Amino acid sequence: MRRAWAVAIKELRQIRRDRRSLLILVFIPALFLFLYGYALNFDIRHVSLAVQDRDSTAESRAVTAAFVHSTYFDVTTEIATDADVVTLMDADRVRTVLVIPEGFAQKIRSGDTAVLQVIINGDNANSATTIVGYVDALLRDLSARMTAGNVRAIQAPIIGAAPRIWYNPELRSTLFLVPGLVAYISMITAVVSTALSIVREKERGTMEQVRMSPVSPAAYVIGKTIPYLVLSFASALLIILVAMALFDLPMRGSWLLLSLAIALFLVGAQAQGLVISSVAPTQQVAFQLALLSSFLPTFILSGFIFPISSMPTAIQIISHAIPARYFIVALRAIVLKGADLAAFWTDLGALGIFAMVMLALASLRLGRAWNVGG
Repeated sequence: MRRAWAVAIKELRQIRRDRRSLLILVFIPALFLFLYGYALNFDIRHVSLAVQDRDSTAESRAVTAAFVHSTYFDVTTEIATDADVVTLMDADRVRTVLVIPEGFAQKIRSGDTAVLQVIINGDNANSATTIVGYVDALLRDLSARMTAGNVRAIQAPIIGAAPRIWYNPELRSTLFLVPGLVAYISMITAVVSTALSIVREKERGTMEQVRMSPVSPAAYVIGKTIPYLVLSFASALLIILVAMALFDLPMRGSWLLLSLAIALFLVGAQAQGLVISSVAPTQQVAFQLALLSSFLPTFILSGFIFPISSMPTAIQIISHAIPARYFIVALRAIVLKGADLAAFWTDLGALGIFAMVMLALASLRLGRAWNVGG
């Protein structure tokens, strides 16, 4: 036991000197517990709602007010034409559209059932199913309040809904899981593969030879990125093709736009791995940092499984730094919606900015290490 205690003391001293490992072991788990304790929320709240009120009566305004006061929906805009519905849904600016037809109030006053049209974005099957349930519950409650004491209304609600699910009418979970899985798998493999590359050079002792060669840090970073980019790009396309063959994943958009989105996402992910590789002293630390920075954020904070709109405001702000958030939106817009570039150009722009920032950080960090000799 005396010898075991001596080894334990030696290991504790070594861990204390390795501050990066100490940070990973102690503080990072607490940070993730704080973040994901608030982010993991299965409740759907603050669903963005657009209203097309073709009746403009007190009854139609009461319907809109019922949706707003429920706390489940946030009315973000009022639309006038059907073309606006397509534009907003393709760009993912609204998740639900409420269409109140002409003659809505007249039917209620005459005792007939007035039917509303509710258009729901079905690219996330779980959220769409929950939204359908919210709409039914809201309209039943509103019907009961508007027809209190009416025996006929008890048997037949005076307000009904005709829900239409866009992009995924059958609410197949596969159609919204596969784009998220593409982002999830691609992010992890891209970050981990490049995170180990520079550290491997350091541990093998070949980094000094590279540093003495006539290669600039920027050229070295780009050269490190290209091979992994080709492999990761082929892997991402293979996943999509397999999903199309096995799970009937549609391809309604442009292959060119799909390739552009994948390329921007992968370049940013690999540049993130190079930043980690330039900081980490060993491959073990690099692997841990790569998993922590790609695995959980992509799974939880990207909108892959949990809706971002239901998260607290602070967590939503943090999610803007997660590149998979923008990639999943662009991927679903291309594959499921067949949208053009105008619907998701901001997401591609965010991916481009992230890639440039990460490449610049990797070059600066590597250049500093070269200037000081390692």
